[in-house]
Amino acid sequence: MRLCALAVIALMGTAYADAKKAAAPAADFTSDARELFRVAACGNDAAIPERFSRHTIDGHCKRMLATYKHHHGLWVDAVHDFLASLRPGDAPKTVIYPFGGGDLSSALAVFPDATELTTISLEAAGDVRAIETVDRKRLTADLAHVAAGIRRLYNAGHSTTLVLQQASHSKLPGTILFALAGLALHDMEPTQLRYFDIEADGSLTYLTAKELDERADQLAAKAKSKKKRVKHFWYAQTSAFANVEIQFRPRGNAKAPVRTYRHILANLDDAHLGDDGRVLAHLKAKGSVSVMTKAASFLLWSDDFSKVRDYLLANTAWMVSDASGIPPRFARRAGFEQLTYGEFSGPYFVQDPNNERKDFIKLWADQPTRELKFRFGYPDKAKHSHLMITRPKGQGSHASQ
Repeated sequence: MRLCALAVIALMGTAYADAKKAAAPAADFTSDARELFRVAACGNDAAIPERFSRHTIDGHCKRMLATYKHHHGLWVDAVHDFLASLRPGDAPKTVIYPFGGGDLSSALAVFPDATELTTISLEAAGDVRAIETVDRKRLTADLAHVAAGIRRLYNAGHSTTLVLQQASHSKLPGTILFALAGLALHDMEPTQLRYFDIEADGSLTYLTAKELDERADQLAAKAKSKKKRVKHFWYAQTSAFANVEIQFRPRGNAKAPVRTYRHILANLDDAHLGDDGRVLAHLKAKGSVSVMTKAASFLLWSDDFSKVRDYLLANTAWMVSDASGIPPRFARRAGFEQLTYGEFSGPYFVQDPNNERKDFIKLWADQPTRELKFRFGYPDKAKHSHLMITRPKGQGSHASQ
């Protein structure tokens, strides 16, 4: 009888939870995402809402489409073709991009067949609903500002933390706009946008409109009470709209499988990951993953980022990076080999108390020079382009090395 009673209680609890979910469904901001995709990312030629200046949007989109075309010819096509010959056919289609901001543009160039991509950085996703209320003057300014950041990413092969965080402070959600530009660049389109929390076990809970509004109001009230403001950009933002999920598919193909992009706001240093294990729990639940990182401020060289580095070493099936990736001594110890491309004579900036640069310089010097015709992340101190593949020893690929 006691077991029966417990079963009934469990069923009642499940029914209550289901009823609660039914009463308060997760908020779906797909219509806002599609409008932002049209007006700011210039991802299609749908009608421009009447409240916006056609002249402004047409001029902005003319420049954005030229930027996309130029970036394809300069970088995307070269990266796609080059890595297609190196990436194993069985590389996981789940991709992790730490320190990546909203750089879905690069992620889809490196992993064009990925079905799930996650970027993690200090920047909040931002409130996609801003497109509903932004006035014409602010829209013009924000479009110019974020478009300049996107051009900076495309022309230099990486975004600085300053550019990413400046974009995330615009009225329009800069991080989301970077991601939507990535979809437009790769001829994709958004099909759904939701915000989420990460639970203690790493699972996701999607947020309701009420929850988002309440959090936003609380944070706004708290901000007003502060006497001092942070004057620099290098900090993890606090936002009700921190983590976003955007589902997408090839543009105009309603029958194509839906793919998933997520951006997570998190400080990946040891102190923060030690205090809050949710992000690592979420990442570990994915199992074996493909990884990319570039222009990561050489944080993976630092003792302060050992937890995320250890996660990558335990779960990476194949990784591409510049020299801001995993240092050789850690990779060797974990059973990886690293193949080098281009030239590397040392980093052009970094505090390096462990002298990791010595191992990186030796890594490039000990291997045959392999040509690299595009920049991937940072240049070295002599402005050479370089790239590194980190893979389990003996893995090989379907290309000659």
